[in-house]
Amino acid sequence: MVSADVQQLVQRAQKGDTNAVAQLYQIHAQSIYQYVLYRVPTSEDAEDLTAEVFVKMVEGLPNYRLLGAPFEAWLYRIAAARIADWHRRSYRRPQTELSETLTSTDSAPEEKILQEQELDTLRAALRTLSDEQQTVLVLRFIERKSHEEVADIMAKTVTAVKTIQHRALNRLATLLGSDGKARHYLRGDRD
Repeated sequence: MVSADVQQLVQRAQKGDTNAVAQLYQIHAQSIYQYVLYRVPTSEDAEDLTAEVFVKMVEGLPNYRLLGAPFEAWLYRIAAARIADWHRRSYRRPQTELSETLTSTDSAPEEKILQEQELDTLRAALRTLSDEQQTVLVLRFIERKSHEEVADIMAKTVTAVKTIQHRALNRLATLLGSDGKARHYLRGDRD
């Protein structure tokens, strides 16, 4: 959706238009969920945090001001704060996810377990990076945003984003070995 259309939706939502709020949710929910999903261990946690982001959006809309940065950047900042809060809370009480079902249309159980282990390894490695590095990698490779879009979201220059990305990928390669697993999963390729 064009930025001007989003700005109009924001203005309508600020005036109490629930349809505009719903449209803002529909436009941004999937990308925020994907961003959160790679920063927390379970899909349930990602769903809960995504819901929290949009609750905070609604609470903060009366004070939100269009200052040149995309509305989406504000949502990502809210998401980053919710993720940080979640990590502080979960640090005190570790949790593990139990899968309730395994469908026959999925990969073979052994293959699925290996993929999940690799993804868990990647998530653990991502969590050792700075919040800034995590954000750049998730926005660039999971959300598939351009360097310019990431720079707008993070209020940084394109050069700074490229530098952060380069250092983060090098750090991941070191953490995961030089077999390319980090880049393989960050691109979303499963082959």
